[in-house]
Amino acid sequence: GGGPTWRRGRAKMAAAARYFCTAGRGLEPFLAREVRTRLGATEVDYVLGKVFFTTDAEPCEVKKLKSGERLFLLLKKHGPLPVARNKGKMLHEIKSLLIEEPKHWLDVIATWRKLQGHEGKKDDVSQENPSPPKRKSEEEIDIATKRQKTEQVRESESEECQAEAGENCEVPERSSDQDCQTESKAALEGPPKSSGEKPVGNEQHNFSFRVSCRCSGAIARVLTSQEIGRAVGIALMKQFGWRADLRDPDLEIFVHLNDMHSVMGIPLFRLPLANREYIKTAGLRAPIAWAMASLAEISVGAFVLDPMCGLGTILLEAAKEWPDACYWGTDISDAQLEGAGINIKTAGLMDKIELFKASVKALPLPSESFDAVISDIPFGKKFKITKDTQLLPDILQEMERVLRVGGTIVLLLNQDLHKRMDGIAKSVENESPNATADGAGETTTVKALNVDGSSSSVRTGVEERALSRGQTCFGSLVPDGIYEVSLGKTDAFIYKYRKISPAGN
Repeated sequence: GGGPTWRRGRAKMAAAARYFCTAGRGLEPFLAREVRTRLGATEVDYVLGKVFFTTDAEPCEVKKLKSGERLFLLLKKHGPLPVARNKGKMLHEIKSLLIEEPKHWLDVIATWRKLQGHEGKKDDVSQENPSPPKRKSEEEIDIATKRQKTEQVRESESEECQAEAGENCEVPERSSDQDCQTESKAALEGPPKSSGEKPVGNEQHNFSFRVSCRCSGAIARVLTSQEIGRAVGIALMKQFGWRADLRDPDLEIFVHLNDMHSVMGIPLFRLPLANREYIKTAGLRAPIAWAMASLAEISVGAFVLDPMCGLGTILLEAAKEWPDACYWGTDISDAQLEGAGINIKTAGLMDKIELFKASVKALPLPSESFDAVISDIPFGKKFKITKDTQLLPDILQEMERVLRVGGTIVLLLNQDLHKRMDGIAKSVENESPNATADGAGETTTVKALNVDGSSSSVRTGVEERALSRGQTCFGSLVPDGIYEVSLGKTDAFIYKYRKISPAGN
């Protein structure tokens, strides 16, 4: 079978917890399927940029998710907040809604502490605060909010912001305390602490926090992220007696308000899931590479090729997840191959992945020798390997040649290549005497994965024109799905093809 070999015999916690994980736009259905398969998750649903789910899996298992960005324990999920013109009224609404159930907060915090390995009592985090902090704390929050505006290296585009804006996150690696710098931290700077996960202090006032707020849509026209973050921060200090700390808090509270929903959560790990510790030099973003490999139906003993492997990210993601297959990578660039070699060595996968120099237009490989070909076709500004997209048919023809009948090709194409591919398909459709005119043939359109893992077509723009299975675009290759994903500043398309007959037939 082509499914991943994920272990069903997971270590379990005593009770299930409710999570959400952020995802680059277009990867939400991949992540929804993955949490079901890998974690046995229930109550799975998703919105733009976020997947919500319940699981009893241990953190070490949850941390293995490959298609997500950042993982949060869910504090609150609600519809969009009603917008009023009066700022004070709105801030009161926000505070009331977000902190209306103190016991629920303490339950989630207790779960968070267990997940962190802190088995302390709830009382360590809070009682309903018997002596509310002095007015000074509110002033300090103000100062900290202003200071954080000037101190921020930049308004980093975190995965939450980018998913919201319809962008995946090209976030460079950052030190852990900058990891979640979004638009507003309502927090107070305290003395720096040692890095790493810290136990929560036994005295309630030693428990430190900061609020990271992101808002957009109608609410953002009335209130800034800073104003909301400050209001939530002060409410938490009054409610629980916590201490605000901008730089290195015990706990971070994430607040995201927009026209679709209001979500609050606690980040479970300091670094994003998308930061792979086994990848030394990042090329293609790892969740995209993993999603591509997940479509390739890699089975035990399969031969898998990336003929334009670059730094080898697709091969690394595939070999880590499906280790019982054999992987080959080729590239025309010595520098890229050298980088890929270092990555493979760092990941400890030298026995799984072979690299050699070759042109994708003339691969020194036997025909029909691979079960899957997966590749990010690197046209455009980053790699000036061609003047235009005219070479696409030649590249596809060579990939088709080395692929066995029944095998799959998975490609990542930018907008220009996507248009070129669409143009080729249309010309084939017009020229082919075998094209089915009655539309009775089985068809393939742009696809989205359903939460249960099945595929369904999505009607979007150019792609809604179905390609009939009675014909093929390139020799023996039949389209088997197109998935629109985001690469940050631009969109891209994952194309999947299946080879139905020997090349040339």
